[in-house]
Amino acid sequence: MGPQGCRVASFAVGRFYVTTPIYYVNDAPHIGHAYTTVTADALARWHRMLGEDVWFLTGTDEHGLKVAQAADANGVTPREWADTVVQRYRDVWDLLDIAYDDFIRTTEPRHYAAVAKLLEACRAAGDIELGTYRGWYSVSDEEYITADEVEEYRSRGRNVIEMEEPNYFFRLSRFGDRLLEWYERHPEAITPETRRNEVLGFIRQGLQDFSISRTSLTWGVPLPWDPDHVTYVWFDALTNYITAVGYADDDDRFRTWWPAARHLIGKDIIRFHCVYWPAMLLSAGLEPPADWHVHGWLLVGGEKMSKTRLNQIAPADLVADFGVDGYRYHFLRDPSFGPDSDFSYEGMVVRYNTDLANNLGNLLARVATVVGKSCGGIGPAPSPDAPLAAVVTEAYATAAEAWAAVQPSVALEATWRIVRETNAHLEAHEPWKMAPGPELDRVMGDALEALRVVAVLAAPAIPRSAQAVWERIGMSGAVAAQRLPDAAVWGGYPGGCTVTKGESLFPRVRA
Repeated sequence: MGPQGCRVASFAVGRFYVTTPIYYVNDAPHIGHAYTTVTADALARWHRMLGEDVWFLTGTDEHGLKVAQAADANGVTPREWADTVVQRYRDVWDLLDIAYDDFIRTTEPRHYAAVAKLLEACRAAGDIELGTYRGWYSVSDEEYITADEVEEYRSRGRNVIEMEEPNYFFRLSRFGDRLLEWYERHPEAITPETRRNEVLGFIRQGLQDFSISRTSLTWGVPLPWDPDHVTYVWFDALTNYITAVGYADDDDRFRTWWPAARHLIGKDIIRFHCVYWPAMLLSAGLEPPADWHVHGWLLVGGEKMSKTRLNQIAPADLVADFGVDGYRYHFLRDPSFGPDSDFSYEGMVVRYNTDLANNLGNLLARVATVVGKSCGGIGPAPSPDAPLAAVVTEAYATAAEAWAAVQPSVALEATWRIVRETNAHLEAHEPWKMAPGPELDRVMGDALEALRVVAVLAAPAIPRSAQAVWERIGMSGAVAAQRLPDAAVWGGYPGGCTVTKGESLFPRVRA
């Protein structure tokens, strides 16, 4: 039995390895970075509640020309610059209750070792050769571009330079057929399908070899066979996903976790993750990751956030108004994971006041008030044949399917259906007008059981508030320690628990 008599499932342990991109240390974290990270965190929490063995990785990408230039402009070394920006990321993730298992930095010795091992494996396969790069380079994107793209990049405020230098190249051109064959065997590896089609279209156009080294800077991972070259940022950065699970230093751990990786990425880095990365792995004799889940841009006023547009929003600014869980709930509930979405402060106010303050907050308050006044502060047990039982069953099925498909907005909509139906149930029965007795106990027991299930299902999204609901209805222990699916089965509230009202869980916010 679980805390206060709640049932806890027995389960067979599976594994769930989820990653965010590693964020480049040329700027402070904004809500676009946090969008991917909060989503990954909620997924990790959900899969922990399923009883799975979870590894959640995030981190920072710290090499490259942009970082070296930013450090020089600020009169510090690249490492000192990186240390400063990395701490900003750690602070924001702490603020947002991001429960990562590993925070990787590309400046760590374990990563240097993994990059060197992967480079040597690709070179041994005959897929890395020395050449000369002549052409254009976007410093802002750490990306080689064609002459036809120069004006378009500069129109977006990108720093583009012309360069010529000896480079080692990865022979990506050899991998078109192999990649198409792999994706044919794994048709659901990239979601949504539109992004999969984009990747397949790019491959079918013909792949070009890409540079993997630079000689014009020293801030990077040296090539193990030619230390005059440092590794180009993408070959360096992408390797972090295998570094973190022991590629260079723990064969048993690596076999345990790879290739069962789920990469969450933005659409702007899809080519590097879904074309370059699997080709590099295949060259080295490794299997590509299990999944890529690609989301669109988080727009502000219809435009992508950038330093040049001065439209970046710091998470702390919104947390100050909405609280940590108000912030997390909005970005999990409002944007649909996949397409672009437009952020507005006014929309965040509406979502917060509607779903959190009016629906969940008021439901908890009115249940606690009635139980306090008419039930002596002791919560009754639910009835086994309550109308809300079917609502809970359907909501869990939808939520579980949605979390599995990386659709948190759908999962939360299903969870809040329980909230809305329970409020409607109370409105229909008006327990505040009932005299103490079996009928009142039945209505309030059902409402308390609905709140128990909502606390469980909402815990990945709003962990602090879910724990508060859990405790106020008299449950002990951690709601996050409950195990699904059993914890979502109707009838787990034992009755006889002390119910407390407390302060407003979600004070209304004015626009």
